Amino acid sequence: MSVIASAHAVCQRLRRVPLSVIVVSILLTVIILLAVFAPFFAPADPNNQTLLARLKPPGFSYRGITYWLGTDDLGRDLISRTLYGARISLGVAVLSVVVSTLVGVSLGMLAGWFRGWTETIIMRLVDIMMSIPAILLAVLTVAVLGPGFLKLVLVLGLTRWPRYTRVAYAQTLQVSNLPFIKASELAGAGAVRILFHHVLPNIAGPILIVATAEFGLMILMESGLSFLGLGIQPPSASWGSIMSVGRQYLERAWWIVAVPGVCLFLLVFSVNVLGDWLRDQLDPRSRSR
Repeated sequence: MSVIASAHAVCQRLRRVPLSVIVVSILLTVIILLAVFAPFFAPADPNNQTLLARLKPPGFSYRGITYWLGTDDLGRDLISRTLYGARISLGVAVLSVVVSTLVGVSLGMLAGWFRGWTETIIMRLVDIMMSIPAILLAVLTVAVLGPGFLKLVLVLGLTRWPRYTRVAYAQTLQVSNLPFIKASELAGAGAVRILFHHVLPNIAGPILIVATAEFGLMILMESGLSFLGLGIQPPSASWGSIMSVGRQYLERAWWIVAVPGVCLFLLVFSVNVLGDWLRDQLDPRSRSR
């Protein structure tokens, strides 16, 4: 009976989830699975060149191979390059969000807990960072350091941490005045234990909302930098670099830009819709509105 009751409770919760959220969740799951298992789903080597089949439209067949989404300027299969490009774009976005979350949340909790000079220095640094457009700072940094996967991750991660810091700082100020925090201090718990065992779990909701919004932005920033030639370099595929090549042949081979462009739109749209729903669920003020 307990199993039936649990299943009934799950069904009741699913009924309260909007259809749009269910659809984008499925879409996001499919994109992630296709990206993670790209070697199994890709019909060809993404870097294999067939010059006699270059710039061919979707459905073109050559020597028994059907290019269902067409080929690029070097005759490479567009499906394979899009799938492998998804791995790179998602990988950069995930790692960048992890870096910015670790840096931003740590600094925000330190500023909110210790106050004084620690608060002043960290929050003034946040003000300076937020006064500089993130994309401009990323372009300048990558131009100086040079392109590369790890460099791109670090650049994107270290340009977006201030938003996490502000949220973590504000939430830490609120939580630090709660009775159970004061009780932990009186019991002799150290600052590190209180911050990671009591404060962090209570501010995780707002941090998750920020991370979800930043994830979509990281994908767009990575694609933008790769489109400008400052991100992932050939022959490796990313959605931005594929579209950068395709813009030269837009009139003759529109599919080179359209395929990764549609994938990019669907991924960012799904993340944003899911993030808005999570914000409504985790923020009581949003639900009341």
